[in-house]
Amino acid sequence: MSTTVHNTNVACCTIPPVKSDYQPKGSYKSYAGFSKVYVTGPEKPGDVALVCVYDIFGFKPQTQQGADILAEKLNAQVLMPDFFEPAEPWPVDKFPPQTDEEKGKLQAFFGGPAKPQDAVSKLINVGKELKAEGAKWVGTFGFCWGGKVTILAGSAESTPFDAVAAVHPAMLNHGDVTELKVPLGLYPSNDEPVDESKQILEIISKKPISDKSDYKLYDSFHGFAAARANLDDPENKKHYEDLYARLATFFAKASGTPLQ
Repeated sequence: MSTTVHNTNVACCTIPPVKSDYQPKGSYKSYAGFSKVYVTGPEKPGDVALVCVYDIFGFKPQTQQGADILAEKLNAQVLMPDFFEPAEPWPVDKFPPQTDEEKGKLQAFFGGPAKPQDAVSKLINVGKELKAEGAKWVGTFGFCWGGKVTILAGSAESTPFDAVAAVHPAMLNHGDVTELKVPLGLYPSNDEPVDESKQILEIISKKPISDKSDYKLYDSFHGFAAARANLDDPENKKHYEDLYARLATFFAKASGTPLQ
């Protein structure tokens, strides 16, 4: 069986998620065309709002905990839409894929429900809706394939986003930032291609957004800050906490908002 490879990041396709007993603080509502959106922080979007693009496992406690942290640190409403609806996120028990057939299905998932280009327009709609509701400044951050989505959304001609961040992003491509006009927070792990990160940083360094952009290479594995995060492991927890503190600082600086 021939398979079209949409995601060439080996770690992204091999590292399994872990279970977490964290109880998210937010709630769910329908919003901007989505029937299910996790919302945490203030009841209404204020000066700052953020949109999270989860990884292929969908709503997971570790990712929601991160959204809760940012909502508290920035006093910002944080939304996490269910980008895969009406399809399901990739099932945890089917990861990592063991057979060629399962590997083919995963690549088909990246070319179907998790096709980054399709998620970009949905993400942009959320950002525009937040601005229409009165949010003065809107940022977005994503994990794994979600990092690809946020970078592409920030590069769109009519982007509503004022800053974007990508955490251990899959399908990293320096060509995606050539049209980027808003500050970028780039936080790869050891499993992302170093050459692509270097080329992205080179491109960003020549743009007016360079002084508000941020970068850190985390000495950790792909997925350490989202569904694959094992917060019972001290080393993983250290990187997880540092990443969310870094994200909060990045968005605070880019938006001119003091941290709580």
